[in-house]
Amino acid sequence: MADSVVFVLTALLVAVAAAAFDVPAIPFDEGYSQLFGEGNLVRSPDGRSVRIMLNRYSGSGFISSESYLHGFFSASIKLPAGYTAGVVVAFYLSNGDVFEKNHDELDFEFLGNTRGKEWRVQTNVYGNGSTSRGREERYLLPFDPTEEAHRYSILWTPNYIIFYVDDVPIREVVRSEAMGGDYPSKPMSVYATIWDGSTWATDGGKYKVSYKYAPFVAEFSDLVLRGCRADSAIQLDHPSSAAAERCADAELELMTADYAVVTPQKRAAMRRFRERYMTYTVCYDAVRYAATFPECKNSPPEQERFWDWGESKFVAMRRRRSNKRRPGAKRQADA
Repeated sequence: MADSVVFVLTALLVAVAAAAFDVPAIPFDEGYSQLFGEGNLVRSPDGRSVRIMLNRYSGSGFISSESYLHGFFSASIKLPAGYTAGVVVAFYLSNGDVFEKNHDELDFEFLGNTRGKEWRVQTNVYGNGSTSRGREERYLLPFDPTEEAHRYSILWTPNYIIFYVDDVPIREVVRSEAMGGDYPSKPMSVYATIWDGSTWATDGGKYKVSYKYAPFVAEFSDLVLRGCRADSAIQLDHPSSAAAERCADAELELMTADYAVVTPQKRAAMRRFRERYMTYTVCYDAVRYAATFPECKNSPPEQERFWDWGESKFVAMRRRRSNKRRPGAKRQADA
């Protein structure tokens, strides 16, 4: 049964990925600039990819030259290999530098692990400073993200948000009136960073970054920035302006693009991915939250697959079985 599920999921992933999104990538300097970590950011000779590094002295990161109100933002990312406990690689949108107390944010966070264990991916959604109501989900991946680059994308529209892995949707957040200000609604910049998350990233901080394995290097390529620039968005109250027209055109292009249309095939692939690889969802976390978030579409049969604290029973059992088949796993983890 398990083998047949894997076969069906793989077939769906291949079918969806075969129709890869037709989005032009840009050179790094055309859309981004270095944010921090002097010397720890290295551009490729052709300027179309960049490596960011974490060593004992600093992490590093870059930021988009413009901020955007809605759009499609994507990068192919190759993660560091080996012992990466405590290492966090992030690809995200935020306006925290402008709105310190009521910022919006959309996250891909990649959480490192001990040797022999898998990277985990976390997505999150914040609106209007709703950090006390984190909407985290965590997943394993159906591939080794350290062997080659894979595409990770965030679609942000006025009505819904979709997170993609290799053009396969893995999470959809649909805006509702009940969400209120929790739905991101202010212009955001696009960031990529690598940093030391020893206090929380791996088993709640049990395993720290070990700098004897440094530098930790993440490579970003196929950079995509498509959306309404904030300098146009702020003029939406003036329909006659050319800037407002450009923003309206960008919004129309965004909403009609292939990555904004969730076909039955894509929805089936998303369902299979979540069944197989989602390790935690806030939607079933009754320990942290007494009430379910309004965008959650919970069902009793699905809820049976999760513990009361939101962790998946199924994925946890699969991980334990995998560890038992690897007699050296404990020694590797302690290395």
